[in-house]
Amino acid sequence: MKFEKKYPVKGAGLGMRREVIDDFDTPVAEEIDFLEVAPENWIPIGGKMEKQFQQLTERFPFVIHGLSLSIGSPSSLDEALVKQIKVFMQKYGIHSYSEHLSYCSDDGHLYDLLPIPFTEEAVHYVAKRIRRVQDILEQKIAMENASYYVAIGQEMSEIEFINAVISEADCDLLLDVNNIYVNSVNHSYDAEDFLSALPAERIAYAHIAGHYNEADDLIVDTHGADVIDPVWQLLDSAYRQFGVFPTLVERDFNIPPLDVLIKEVQQVHTIQAKYLPQTA
Repeated sequence: MKFEKKYPVKGAGLGMRREVIDDFDTPVAEEIDFLEVAPENWIPIGGKMEKQFQQLTERFPFVIHGLSLSIGSPSSLDEALVKQIKVFMQKYGIHSYSEHLSYCSDDGHLYDLLPIPFTEEAVHYVAKRIRRVQDILEQKIAMENASYYVAIGQEMSEIEFINAVISEADCDLLLDVNNIYVNSVNHSYDAEDFLSALPAERIAYAHIAGHYNEADDLIVDTHGADVIDPVWQLLDSAYRQFGVFPTLVERDFNIPPLDVLIKEVQQVHTIQAKYLPQTA
């Protein structure tokens, strides 16, 4: 079923990293419809980098994808961070904030994204924290389906957990297509079935990325390689089922020049075009 909704951005985007910031002055950047950054990496900037960032926000729509909200953490919610993010969004005219449905801290930061137990108790706990973030920001946020390698204390399936959190929190979904594929291999489920069971009307936008094959039955979600064909095919399937939604290419290390990265942005455009109305 295809859904008509208002998305925060449109088309095909790219995760902006400092390694390629100077390349955005080249004509190849015209292929990009929107950019994404982690607010924690840009809130404290100043000087030349801040000026460059300001100029980019005047040229491109931006979304932000957080790294350290730690929505499932046993520690108190970092409301000071949320308030900083609100100011950052207002300063640069950014209207969409997303985070990982996972946690990365307790008394201190753990420098990894850890899975929240798939339990009813965790659903209520996490949904309450998401609602508090939304109250502070005065808008909905999107939560990303996360990759994980072990399910501790599991009482429900991954898809049941995600759907229950999103419904109770009344938030949006950042659909990570690569994470569906990674988890489907690591946990032996059908990626297409998982995709079909997601609340498509909640999709804000999507991520697509590469990964590392550790073994036949173990994939590590690295965002450090090219997107592979089965992941492209899963994105195609998502557009076919739900209609076209904004999709962003992530690359966090082994970052090539922008003229190389842009090829995957162009691939997103190509797949989207299959499902968009044709103009004369």
